[in-house]
Amino acid sequence: MALTTVFAQRAYLLGNLDDRVTGAAERGLGGARVGPRDPTDLAFLREQGQAAGTLAARLDDEGRITTAEVITGDGERRTLDAAQRAALDGIETDGSLHTRTVPGLGTYRLTALSGDGLTVLAGLPTADVENLISGLVVVEAVVAAVGLAVAGCVCAVVIRRQLRPLGRVAATAVEVSRAPLAHGEIGGLTRVPERDTDPRSEAGQVGAALNRMIDHVESSLAERRRSEERMRRFLADAGHELRTPLASIAGYAELMNRGTGRIEPVLAWRRVSAESARMTGLVEDLLLLARLDEGRPLESAEVDLAAVVAEGVWDARAAGEDHVWQLALLLDAPALVTGDQTRLRQVVANLLANARVHTPPGTTVVVSVEATAERCVVRVRDDGPGVPPHLLSSVFERFTRADASRSRTAGKGGGSGLGLAVVAAITSAHGGRISVESEPGRTEFTVDLPPAGTAALPAVDTVSAPSDRHRPDTGAPSVPESHRSGLPGGR
Repeated sequence: MALTTVFAQRAYLLGNLDDRVTGAAERGLGGARVGPRDPTDLAFLREQGQAAGTLAARLDDEGRITTAEVITGDGERRTLDAAQRAALDGIETDGSLHTRTVPGLGTYRLTALSGDGLTVLAGLPTADVENLISGLVVVEAVVAAVGLAVAGCVCAVVIRRQLRPLGRVAATAVEVSRAPLAHGEIGGLTRVPERDTDPRSEAGQVGAALNRMIDHVESSLAERRRSEERMRRFLADAGHELRTPLASIAGYAELMNRGTGRIEPVLAWRRVSAESARMTGLVEDLLLLARLDEGRPLESAEVDLAAVVAEGVWDARAAGEDHVWQLALLLDAPALVTGDQTRLRQVVANLLANARVHTPPGTTVVVSVEATAERCVVRVRDDGPGVPPHLLSSVFERFTRADASRSRTAGKGGGSGLGLAVVAAITSAHGGRISVESEPGRTEFTVDLPPAGTAALPAVDTVSAPSDRHRPDTGAPSVPESHRSGLPGGR
């Protein structure tokens, strides 16, 4: 703005000066016309109101200066010397403006006009214009300097104030970086204050992002701690489960080594075989879970889920005749899924064994298969005592048992706590999902699998608390005879 003002003001003042120079030349030419035609006469300089420094000259027909005078500061007329007159040579008489430096007088704006055989040259000094412009430059420079200094101070204050939240964000980041995260410390990480998380500012966006990162770090550390805790519990439980049959086998072996009088050999071998089978099943379940955790692919073939469930119910009836077993097939489409038939049989067998082991005699267990074009669902529902609320959230975790609440009849044998974990792992490996709803008198496990040729199902919550809305009863009383299994008496 200062430079623009200076250039505009200079152009305006020089234009005004040029107009005055042209006017002076026109007045001089007019005075020469009415006065005597003496080439040395500069009568117009004698007129009142002529400014100090006004310069005038007469030229002959060949363009040589015949006379030249200037009005001094005291109002007197003074004739120019030869050097000063030489500085005026070569000015065209076409009315164009020229700038010349006259020795002893300074810089002038000059013009020459001719008419009726007369030629007059006039000029005015540019000192006043230059002085005014120089003063303006000084004023503008001072104003600009002061303005820039004030603007710089204001900007510094504003920027420091605006960056103050960013400094607090940086301090929070430094404090978090010093936390002993490598040792699993997850509590009490500092957060960026809420006032520094305004999304309308860049610093606030950085603060909010840092808080989200800290939340993610804490959740990741918490999950790692839970995973480590599960692993420690898993190893402890696995060691305990393996130690129990090994201790039993070692005890019977010791008794047999001491002689056959203390125990019947056949009974001892039966117990050793039973404990060996129990230990073998536990090891196989652990190996299966390890393989599934590693993501190893299962066999893939088209499996008739209805046939698998029906066979599982027949096997469950043979193993638990003191329960009432019911099968319902609700098929709007073939119940075909893509997967490992052996593992799917294991899913059904584990669910039925879970219902048999953890419910009292006389409990009704209803197994249903529902098939549509979008999904294949297996439901196992019983009217037993239900899963205790404090165990419901961990029912699919490894070595989770409900011995204290869901009654286990003597003689049924104790589970290892891996059955439902195996079910959940196999179901997930098939792109499906499993969930449970439980309350006293009603427990229902639901296995949802994608039909053959479709994509995996999206994940959902695996545990549900009791709700007022229950699924329609799929037991024998509400199922047409044509859909019921051939189990006698519905068992």
